[in-house]
Amino acid sequence: MNSNRHYVIDFDSTFTQVEALDVLGEISLENQPDKDERLQELKSLTDRGMGGELALRESLSLRLDLLKANKNHLAPLIDVLKGKISTSFVRNEAFFEENSDHIYIVSNGFKEFIVPIVKELGIKEENVFANTFVFDDEGKIIGFDKENVLSSNNGKVEQLKALDLKGDVYVIGDGYTDYEIKAAGLANKFYAFTENIERDKVTEKADHITPSLDEFLYVHKMNKAISYPKNRIKVLLLENVHPDALQIMKNEGYNVSLQTGAMDEDELAEQIKDVSVLGIRSKTQLTKKVLDNANRLIAVGAFCIGTNQIDLEECLKKGIAVFNAPYSNTRSVVELAIGEIILLMRNLPDKIAKMHEGNWDKSASHSYEVRGKKLGIVGYGNIGAQLSVMAESIGFDVYYYDLVEKLALGNATKCNSLKELLQTVDIVSLHVDGRKENKNLIGEKQFKEMKDGVIFLNLSRGHVVDIEALKNNINSGKVNGAGIDVFPSEPKTNKENFESSLKGLPNVILTPHIGGSTEEAQENIGNFVPGKIIEYINTGSTTNSVNFPNLQLPILENAHRLIHIHHNKPGIIAHINRVLAANDINIVGQHLKTNETIGYVITDIDKAYNIEVVKELKEIKDTIKFRILY
Repeated sequence: MNSNRHYVIDFDSTFTQVEALDVLGEISLENQPDKDERLQELKSLTDRGMGGELALRESLSLRLDLLKANKNHLAPLIDVLKGKISTSFVRNEAFFEENSDHIYIVSNGFKEFIVPIVKELGIKEENVFANTFVFDDEGKIIGFDKENVLSSNNGKVEQLKALDLKGDVYVIGDGYTDYEIKAAGLANKFYAFTENIERDKVTEKADHITPSLDEFLYVHKMNKAISYPKNRIKVLLLENVHPDALQIMKNEGYNVSLQTGAMDEDELAEQIKDVSVLGIRSKTQLTKKVLDNANRLIAVGAFCIGTNQIDLEECLKKGIAVFNAPYSNTRSVVELAIGEIILLMRNLPDKIAKMHEGNWDKSASHSYEVRGKKLGIVGYGNIGAQLSVMAESIGFDVYYYDLVEKLALGNATKCNSLKELLQTVDIVSLHVDGRKENKNLIGEKQFKEMKDGVIFLNLSRGHVVDIEALKNNINSGKVNGAGIDVFPSEPKTNKENFESSLKGLPNVILTPHIGGSTEEAQENIGNFVPGKIIEYINTGSTTNSVNFPNLQLPILENAHRLIHIHHNKPGIIAHINRVLAANDINIVGQHLKTNETIGYVITDIDKAYNIEVVKELKEIKDTIKFRILY
């Protein structure tokens, strides 16, 4: 703690994740028919005021007129705000406790709801400077105290003049009015706080952009709740991953950037140089060339099921853990498969196209129910197994084939070979993984083994089907209908043209790799993958990693955790323990797991040790990566 330092912090969208008056509007306008319009106007007024486009007093008056709020709305508002304190503020509660005499909340908001919230982190009521409401006899909010300097333009500047703080003054906020304090010469620096909202007109005026309170504390070498500078962990998310993933990682304190499309190899090789965590979906190819430039990369998140777009072995050699979401979109893929089978059995793709052309073709010819038909599932993993259960429930007779011995679910029948399955069933649905050995798993030979008039689906991987063979068998009538969601070559973005020899063929459904692309699936993935990466960074746990030895680790308590990744050679753990013993360091707990390529050692030790030990451990032969958790 430094008694010559003072910290001036804004409230709305800084101390809390939200603008309090916007939340008050949600409460006070609940039963109003024009609620949505009023809330939109309220937000616009807030943004214009915070961005410096609208005079503060005018913005405040207009917002209160819109709210139609009452004193009895304040209690539920406070309840909501208590759950909306900015994540990095809660994480660094010790900062507020240690500096309570020198932290000031200076806000254009209102004391009636600010004081109960900031007291949650130990801020003193006498250090809160804000506006106050004016109520009528019925408790309606009819205005604000216009004698209060914080209700007027340049009010924060006047308030700081009155405080006359001696020493260094640092302002943390998200609005233009916070910048004005620095501009008036009343603060050493203005830190634009962007954890909750980022305003260009504010950030361009900032001395330092602060994506979280962790960044501010790191810059000032102050105590933090975190054991390493999370704000210096740069996360790059590609291919329009779900917003939940962005928010979860931002809330954790990481420096996150988002790009909607994929990157080609050269572009990603350039962009990945200072990235610690990379998030991708199916289009981005994480190759050796890219990984050779990834000097800081510690984890990769595949926001999908498959990982064949990632060089897993090269990641392993470089000590980079890879996580995916193996179950998150299973239901979505299964529903699409069932839907497409029904459409194709009824010959609906052609009938729908004719209707759009104005042709009325009412006929039962080549239109069949699915009840009693034989469905063959190739690949009986998560998706294949769930498809089996759902398909049986609507009347299919289910057959399946998998290279690995799998227990049949329900009344499904296991086939002993792919050929046996293909010769038996009326519908073939592929649900295999993307391993190289599966390339052209279905080609001319396999189509010949199928029944005449078979329905064929591929919702797995593009390279597992010989597209020209499929085309020929559709044209010959061998295949009576096909649903294809994945292709050997796919556009990297929605702006690129899609080319395929399957276009225009009869009774064919072509979809743009959307088997798992539902709001529910993407939300599930967006929550699951970041959770695994954060757990790995925070504890070293590698549960569900697709390339690392899987270790579930206890939460670190009263110790430091040494994470040592090395080539799987004999004697490494003995060498680690010799270094620790030579430096009289007590081991609290130790975990080791290996695979053919690497060894993964977690050692929890007493907190007191010489920093030179770290250097010795890093220099052990065959070390790939080493890090410490405090």
